[in-house]
Amino acid sequence: MLAYYVVWHMRQAWAPLLFADEDQTAKATRDPVAPAVRSEAAQRKASRHRLEDGTPAHSFTTLLGELAALVRNTCRAPHAGAQAPSFEVLTTPNATQQRALELIRQMPV
Repeated sequence: MLAYYVVWHMRQAWAPLLFADEDQTAKATRDPVAPAVRSEAAQRKASRHRLEDGTPAHSFTTLLGELAALVRNTCRAPHAGAQAPSFEVLTTPNATQQRALELIRQMPV
């Protein structure tokens, strides 16, 4: 149950990067029994596969795949023992990854 809760919050935070509809005011005014109607902005995202700024729109799965490229590598000289000094190398996030991380950090706790 906790995993579904976390995924729901991540989808809400990342809505600007996803194909998701960001117009939450329509939910409050529409008939709950009638089929949902996508906003024009969401329809544009879906038809062009691009966001308003021209970057690619993502599904939740493809955005997670893009974020999976962020890694922290611990490096040590070859054939060095366990006590040898090591250092960490972090990958630099691209623009999409950076935006996704910013949106997650802005989520209310």
